[in-house]
Amino acid sequence: MSRDRIKQLNQAGLDHLQISIDNVIPDQVSKKSLKVLDQKLQWLAQYAEFDVTINAVVGAGIRNPVDALVIARRAKALGFSITVGIIHDHHGQLVPLDTQQQQILEEIVRLGKSTFDFASYNRFQKNLANGQANDWQCRAGARYLYVCENGLVHWCSQQRGHPGVRLEGYGHEDLDREYHRVKQCAPFCTVGCVHRVAQLDELRERPLETLRQWFSPASGLTPHLPMSVRLLTWMFVTGPQQRFFRNTAARIFGAR
Repeated sequence: MSRDRIKQLNQAGLDHLQISIDNVIPDQVSKKSLKVLDQKLQWLAQYAEFDVTINAVVGAGIRNPVDALVIARRAKALGFSITVGIIHDHHGQLVPLDTQQQQILEEIVRLGKSTFDFASYNRFQKNLANGQANDWQCRAGARYLYVCENGLVHWCSQQRGHPGVRLEGYGHEDLDREYHRVKQCAPFCTVGCVHRVAQLDELRERPLETLRQWFSPASGLTPHLPMSVRLLTWMFVTGPQQRFFRNTAARIFGAR
């Protein structure tokens, strides 16, 4: 990620780049460290014309949990968006976060100030942090494609070989099959990108229920939707002019 490469990505029309950083100092588990990448992050902040998101991680296998907060604060200082993910242990199993890790997770979510990531935390990460399963329909292989270095499509980095079809031959039947497939790994999945795209389908299919779930502060309390969300809900879901607003939005975004 040199300055010239960043300019080439600008010219190519790249919209968005996400970089996952695992620690501050490289170790035997991961070399994706802030120390190694910081100069490249500075170049991105200076030259990139596309959006950049920095993803920090907490969970099993992370020796210094505070590293995630250091990474998030550095990303914020450089003007990047911030996300945080929970990772499996080396056996691929979810391990509940301890008190310190949960506090760091919550602090990064607050630091990011993203409505969608706050919703993701409420929808998925709170359960995972406590070692509890999530009830949801994974859309990997349809809404989300993981393409490996051999050009094969997999559900995600954790489930290589499913379905394991070459990208150039991946068609509508494959997309439809994987969209509806019930995946046994879904309840304890920690792949944040797959969670995010699934939320879009939930919002489309059950808008009011989904919004209440996203913004529910705690069990038994009334969800408090931000003013902007309430306005959009009235425009596109509950208001008498919802069809007009939907058609207008479809024309603006080229859906019709």
